[in-house]
Amino acid sequence: MGKAGQALRQVLEFYNISQSLLATGLGVERPIVFRWFHERTDPTAQTVTEIVQALYKINPSAAKDFLQAYLGNLTQTLHKASTQELPKSDRVNVSLLSQIFDNTTNSYKYLYFFSLLDIIRRRQFDALSPISFQEIVVEMLANAWYPHNYFKLSFGTQDQIANKLESLALEITEPILKFRDPDKKLLRKAIQTQDINDIVTFISRYVPFRLIRPFFNQETKGLVDAKVNQSVINLAKHQFEVTKPLYCFDDEDLKNCQGIILHQDWVEYIAENYLVVRGWASWEWLNYTQQRNPTVPNVVNKLFMPQQRDSLAQQTKYWKIILDNQDVECIYSEVKLDKEKISLDHYLPWSFVAHDQLWNLIPTSPSVNSAKSNNIPSKRYFDNFVELQHLGLNISYQHLSKNQWLKYTDSYIAELKVNQAEELLKLEILRKAYESTIIPLISLATIQGFTPNWIY
Repeated sequence: MGKAGQALRQVLEFYNISQSLLATGLGVERPIVFRWFHERTDPTAQTVTEIVQALYKINPSAAKDFLQAYLGNLTQTLHKASTQELPKSDRVNVSLLSQIFDNTTNSYKYLYFFSLLDIIRRRQFDALSPISFQEIVVEMLANAWYPHNYFKLSFGTQDQIANKLESLALEITEPILKFRDPDKKLLRKAIQTQDINDIVTFISRYVPFRLIRPFFNQETKGLVDAKVNQSVINLAKHQFEVTKPLYCFDDEDLKNCQGIILHQDWVEYIAENYLVVRGWASWEWLNYTQQRNPTVPNVVNKLFMPQQRDSLAQQTKYWKIILDNQDVECIYSEVKLDKEKISLDHYLPWSFVAHDQLWNLIPTSPSVNSAKSNNIPSKRYFDNFVELQHLGLNISYQHLSKNQWLKYTDSYIAELKVNQAEELLKLEILRKAYESTIIPLISLATIQGFTPNWIY
C-alpha cells in the first residue's frame, strides 16, 4: 500500500491543498481521499488519472509533481521525469541526447533506444563490438511484446512493430507468461526463429539515422529526405570525435550499413547514469503510450515486463474466511469450492487491470482459472459475480472486527465509488456500483483486444 498515497500526501502538504478540495474536484466523498492520504488504500492508475486531472485544475504544478512522484515510486527506473534532469557531462552533449524523441509519431525510436540500453548493459558496457541492425530489431520486438501482445497497448494504427508482432507465430512458454524471463532470453530466442527480415529492413531504412539526426541538425537542415541518411552516415564518421554522436555506422555507404558502433564516451555516460537515463526514456515512452491509450487503466505498469506478481496471500485469506462460514459454488463451473484448493480469479483480466484488488477477485478452482486465462467472462456470469461479492462482504462483516473489515473493503469503496462501507452490504447498491464500474471497463477491454464472452 501507499505508492500513490505517499505521492499524494507529499504534494497536498507541499502545495497546501486540502483533502476536501481535492475530494470536491474528484466528485467523491472526503473519506476516500483520507484513506489514500493516510495510505490505508491505494487508488488504481485509472483513478490516478482522475486525480491528476483534478489537481491540474487546482494547481498544474501540483499535478505534474504528483505524477512524477507516483511514477518514481512505481517503476524504480523513473527517477527522473524531465530532460532537464539528465545529468550533465563534460565529455558528451546531453542536451542533444534529450532531443532524440522530438517530433516522434511512432514507437520505433523509443524501442530502438531502449533496445540499445538493454544490449549494452547485457554486454557489460563494452562498446568495442558493433551492434547489428538485426540484433537491435530482435530486441525491439522483445521489448514491444509485453506492452502490445500481453497488455494489448496500442502503439498507433500504422505502427509496423505492432503489426509484425501480430503476424509472428511465436511459441510463448510459461516462464514468459509468468514473468520468469527477466532478460527476455526466451522471448528473444522465440523471435529469432521467425522470419523477420522484412521488419529489419523497414526499421533499418530510417530509424538508426533519424534517431541521431539531432546531433547534426544544422548540417542536415533543409536537405531533401532522400539525402538525409547518407549525410548522417558521413557526419557521424567524420565528426565522431568532435560532435560525438551516440554512435556511427559500420560502413560509409548507406547500402552496405548493417549495424552501429557506439561512442565510448556515451557508453561510459550511460553506464554511470543508467537508471536516470532509462528513467528519462521511460517517462518519454509513457507519455507516448498514454496519448495513444487515453482510457486504458494502469498504463504505467504495462510498459515493461513486470518483475514479479504480487502475492495474493491476504486476498486468499479473506476468501477462506467466507468459505469457512458458507458453502460457495464457482460461478463458472457451479461446482462447490474446497477452501484448500481454491485459486483467485481476476474477473476482469489482470493483464487489463494490472492490479490485485479484492473488488475484482473471486474464488474458483485452479482448472477453471487456468481455462479462463485472460479472457473476459460472458455477461451471463455478471449477476452471480456481484452476488458472490455481496455474500463475501456480508459474511466477512459478521466474522471480522470492524477495523479488519474496513481494511479489506477499502478498494471496494475507492474503486466502486460508494460513499460508506456499509452501503456495500446492500445488494442493489452494490450491483449498481459494479454496473457503472465494470461494464464500461468490459467494453474498453473488448475494444483493446481482449477476448469477450468467455464461457466455461
